[in-house]
Amino acid sequence: MGEPQQLPSEADYRRYDRIWRRVSPGLDPYPEVRAAQPDITMEPQLPVAPGANGESCCLGAAAQSELEIIRAFLRGELADAQTYRAFAALAPTPEGRQAMRRLASDEAAHAKTLQSVHFLITGGTYPVTVVLPPQPRLLWRDRLRARWHEEACGGANYAAAAERTTDVCLKRILEKLSADEYRHAELLRGLLEKALA
Repeated sequence: MGEPQQLPSEADYRRYDRIWRRVSPGLDPYPEVRAAQPDITMEPQLPVAPGANGESCCLGAAAQSELEIIRAFLRGELADAQTYRAFAALAPTPEGRQAMRRLASDEAAHAKTLQSVHFLITGGTYPVTVVLPPQPRLLWRDRLRARWHEEACGGANYAAAAERTTDVCLKRILEKLSADEYRHAELLRGLLEKALA
């Protein structure tokens, strides 16, 4: 008969354990060894990386509770885009018309961003049609004033939603949209300054 085989050492079990933890993090491959030799210290199990368990780490379950807010923002962005398109025809200066067209384009892009967020969370699009009520007859400066308030409040609402969400990716998207809305408010304030001069 040959020599009896030597049992693996503690270092061997540590190495084996590291390999098994990478291959199958939830598996305890040596329960009998741990029970028989409790003094063997195995590598601690590493936390499961986000997304490793098949659930999305971003725009997944955590963002599901935000769907109604996302839909409301989407409807608002579409309405804003239509409003700015209408205002482009009413602007008294070429600069004002150009600014309104640019704002309409930005708001439409925000709506596309929110539609893509909705799709990433649900796997489906949000079918929405926005019909604006008839616009009141206002002086240009009064229109700019009303839109400034809308944009500033939009920035604040996006910032508040970003603060509340636990989804990291959604937070970053909402923060960017908030910054854009504040930038729009500044553009409108600049136009208003010129209109009041």
